[in-house]
Amino acid sequence: MALSDRNPFSSTWVRRDADDALKPQGRLSYVAGATDEALKFMTVSQLLDRACERHGGGTAAIFAASGRSLSWYDLRDRSDDVAAALLALGVKRGDRVGIWAPNREEWLATQFGTARIGAILVNINPAYQISELEYALNKVACRALIMARALKSSDYVETVRKLAPEIDKPEGSSLKSARLPHLRHTVMLDDAPAPAGALRFLDFLRQGGPGHRNRLAGLAAELDPDDAINIQFTSGTTGAPKGATLTHFNIVNNARYCAKALNLSAKDRLCIPVPLYHCFGMVLGVLCCVAVGATMVFPGESFDAEATLRAIDRYRCTALHGVPAMFIAELEHPDFARFDMSSLRTGIMAGAPCPIEIMRRAIDEMNMREVTIGYGMTETSPISFQSRTDEPIERRVSTVGRIHPHVEVKIVDAAGRIVPVGVAGELCTRGYSVMRGYWEDAERTRESIDAAGWMHTGDLGTMDSRGYLRVTGRLKELIIRGGENIAPAEIEYVVAEHESIAEASVVGIPDERLGEVVAVVVRVQGDACAGLKERLVDFARMRLAPFKVPSRWFIADKLPITPTGKVRKFELRDAILHDELREL
Repeated sequence: MALSDRNPFSSTWVRRDADDALKPQGRLSYVAGATDEALKFMTVSQLLDRACERHGGGTAAIFAASGRSLSWYDLRDRSDDVAAALLALGVKRGDRVGIWAPNREEWLATQFGTARIGAILVNINPAYQISELEYALNKVACRALIMARALKSSDYVETVRKLAPEIDKPEGSSLKSARLPHLRHTVMLDDAPAPAGALRFLDFLRQGGPGHRNRLAGLAAELDPDDAINIQFTSGTTGAPKGATLTHFNIVNNARYCAKALNLSAKDRLCIPVPLYHCFGMVLGVLCCVAVGATMVFPGESFDAEATLRAIDRYRCTALHGVPAMFIAELEHPDFARFDMSSLRTGIMAGAPCPIEIMRRAIDEMNMREVTIGYGMTETSPISFQSRTDEPIERRVSTVGRIHPHVEVKIVDAAGRIVPVGVAGELCTRGYSVMRGYWEDAERTRESIDAAGWMHTGDLGTMDSRGYLRVTGRLKELIIRGGENIAPAEIEYVVAEHESIAEASVVGIPDERLGEVVAVVVRVQGDACAGLKERLVDFARMRLAPFKVPSRWFIADKLPITPTGKVRKFELRDAILHDELREL
């Protein structure tokens, strides 16, 4: 029997006979992905329509906390409700709509509702504090914000009220705020009383009438797959977040190829504890399932190890996504043995280096024999490399697999020349998955995407003679803590604002659970050391998302600098690792 008869996912790039096709060409570190599986020129809305046609009455999504489930027809209906309501508010193709919320049913409806009319969904990190929220909303000129009322200790309504006190005394039917001049509508994701200038979600949905719904099919048909459809903020070494702008074409195809690499089908149930505001949840989770009709299972609004284990057990999930820190928390949960993991088969572990012992335990104790490792970045929609489901475990932890279809990667030296196989250099990616650019930031777009279309990732790596990629470090100083990208400059700016600090420098230091954690070295003004750490932590917590607040604080009499005045961060990192600095 031919392989294609045995396996419906028989594209060359996921088969063992792909070795020759996916190897570097010659002795240089350049690979090109398979092209036998054609790209699809389609929109996110069309992808959902296709899922409805093929799997309409099947289960699209399960929300474990509430026990609610949606069929594919239900999901499209809920999304059309959101799309019609947005039209009623005057939102049109190309307008930006922010969503500031954890993993909820309304998140999905908003993702597909905006896509239906061509509005650009702006993913806002649920951990953002007031200054970060203000920057994001104003940078992309958000016209509407759909938001949760609160999450854990964060009071979202109060945060918005501080930015826009006008929300309590609106002029007419829309918001007019001095600090958020583009924002006209705010929608709360519950039915509790809302500020006078905001809408409860149910009242928001009531805005859309039959006339608005009747326009949806026509509007969706006019959309271009090359249209921008999503903006995701990603940190950069200059501090200010950059709005990576992705198209329908980018994310639909990346999701399709990711699903094929996992051998996902409509029989699978994917547990999604990773956040939807991130590409991991929105593309590799949601859109992967939509591409093949697999069921999405959401354990809760945000990650909780026990809730994830319970959802896998109760709903017999066959796949699980997560960063290594999530898998560690699940495996080390005191009640882990109580839950039945026998239904699991595959999933993606990405976002940070995976310790081999964690991979072994995921395979042995969670039954994830076909778990894969992925590598990419938000700017590439996100995956560029992924391991096969049958790779030896050592290869799955020592490399990030091989090139995805229709993608090129080269590794270059400081002069931009492709390096020989086995030599380290910067990874550059080109192909359908590369973002449109950073929103209204031509300068930083040019810095990242060169004239030939290569996205310079800032990551360092080596490629072997078979095309397997090993990521060895980062050219930029970005810190990756548990899958979250953190810009040192942003934290340095905040810490240096404290009256007791003369200078601050931030580095990432290794951590078994999170991959890296944030450490800061400060030079103090005067002798204000008593109780300083507590004051600095409180100061940072008021201004930064929790994952950006430094975990460790060190003090130095002076910071090592280069002749041009730049801090020698590698010296600080070495000093910390060798216990040469005093910890506050």
